[in-house]
Amino acid sequence: GADRGLTSDDLAETARLDAGIDTPEPAERPRIGDSRPAPAPSAGRSTSDAVNGSAEDEGDGTGPKRRRRRRGGRGRTSAAGRTGEAPTERTAARSVGGRPKQQAFVEADLGIDDDFELDDATMEKRKGRSRKGRPSGRYLMAVHVGQDGPTQIAILEGRALTEHYVSWPEDDDTSIDGNIYLGKVQNVLPGMEAAFIDIGTPKNGVLYRGDVAFDPADVETKGERPKIEQMIKNGQSILVQVTKNPIGHKGARLTQEVSLAGRFVVMVPNQPDTYGISKRLPDDERKRLRRILEGLRPPDAGLIVRTAAEGATAEELERDMRRLKHQWEQISALAARSKGGTLLYREPALVTRVIREEFTKEYRGVVIDSPELFKEVKGYVEAIAPELAERVELYDEELPIFERHHVHEQLVKALDKKVWLASGGSLIIERTEALTVIDVNTGKNVGKNNLEDTVFKNNMEAAEEVARQLRLRDIGGIIVIDFIDMEIRENRDVLVRHFKECLARDKTRTQVFDVSELGLVEMTRKRISEGLVEAFSTGCEVCAGRGFVVNEQLLGGSAPHPEHVAPGAADRAASS
Repeated sequence: GADRGLTSDDLAETARLDAGIDTPEPAERPRIGDSRPAPAPSAGRSTSDAVNGSAEDEGDGTGPKRRRRRRGGRGRTSAAGRTGEAPTERTAARSVGGRPKQQAFVEADLGIDDDFELDDATMEKRKGRSRKGRPSGRYLMAVHVGQDGPTQIAILEGRALTEHYVSWPEDDDTSIDGNIYLGKVQNVLPGMEAAFIDIGTPKNGVLYRGDVAFDPADVETKGERPKIEQMIKNGQSILVQVTKNPIGHKGARLTQEVSLAGRFVVMVPNQPDTYGISKRLPDDERKRLRRILEGLRPPDAGLIVRTAAEGATAEELERDMRRLKHQWEQISALAARSKGGTLLYREPALVTRVIREEFTKEYRGVVIDSPELFKEVKGYVEAIAPELAERVELYDEELPIFERHHVHEQLVKALDKKVWLASGGSLIIERTEALTVIDVNTGKNVGKNNLEDTVFKNNMEAAEEVARQLRLRDIGGIIVIDFIDMEIRENRDVLVRHFKECLARDKTRTQVFDVSELGLVEMTRKRISEGLVEAFSTGCEVCAGRGFVVNEQLLGGSAPHPEHVAPGAADRAASS
């Protein structure tokens, strides 16, 4: 998401200037039949390791390895602050590639409309739900605002850190995930089935054929699917939305299937067939929401009901949808009079977005150590979810908030490649350019009964930790997990089912395959950002990130003279 701090002094300015038009996370882009809620922003996102056993590593740390199994089944696929002002337009001077560029974009209200008020009975009912003793919930959100530094958000499940987000001041210009642009097609590559689109950023965005929206009547085909060069042309202006921030040398990932997210619903303009209700909701609640939405669905747009809609009234759902519809009308009008490479909408600040996407009754609270930010977030929550407003608290204790909740301690451990399990086992996490490999070891876990039972219990514990580490470290792409081999096929099946259940908590899209003939579990997780390690580190100047220093003398050269070595290089070389 757009990782930027809140800059306004009151809720109206927060909603009007910062919030903009909400957009679901690209990893959870609404699809027909898919009603999963959109996750939080990804840019700058990072997570940490849990506090597990404190045992020291022995030897090389690998521990007893495994009995290699030569048989096994073949792998298969498993299955938006209150304000009374109308949305406005403003022109922002941006620096693009060293050159200032004027960009006009729409900003919209995320709060409750002035002409809408909850009836007294509803307010009493909603307030009552949050005042029956101390708020209960599985998660806690801790927000730390650094002085002249980044804003960090930590989400804890119990005492264990499960997600971590970082928003640096400079991210205002570099994080564009969720933004909507009027782009200009620069180059169509038939061989790659993709096109480069100028969206006014230093790097052109990439639009793949599957993300192109087109009218079949405008494309001449002979039965086969249309080619990308038939759908868009060089120099053409098209409306696109960023689904993934630029990572490394890759440009931003784009789509023409624009979607707008509110607090309770997600609207997908020009996709009337898209309809769904979050599968995280109970069946009876899904039926109630389905009855309400039968009379609310717009004829020219799709609708997805989010998990936060649980308990929402028909008036709240209608207001949310009405606001999103008005926002889309504004974007369309602005696009009609703009030129290619223009920013039409900017995503809200990181804290606003995480609150919008994550904060539900499952959270026992949100604690913030900045009085200014607390005031803004408190007002925003009072506007969008008054029943949760009492769970927003100002942290004013002497001990720093992240030390109070052991966040820094867990972040340090998350940067290590070795993760200890409570039983004495361990995980070794190695990341490469192509994939991530996770090795499971029994380590100091010697068990009690027999080898098969020890290995099975160790694997089950490792499955839970692997699922959490993927979220903590925001690891994406291809992932290969080398669990310890088990002889009993039923145990292998139980392990895979348990692993999938653990991954169900992850809002980022995952796909898991069964145990392969080599005893490996292969899976994919949608890559959203660079990950935790990259967010907290820079490349080593000595080894260039390779992890070792080459002996130049053995290659026919000479070692660098000590006085030519940069200060601290020796220490960095030793740590490498």
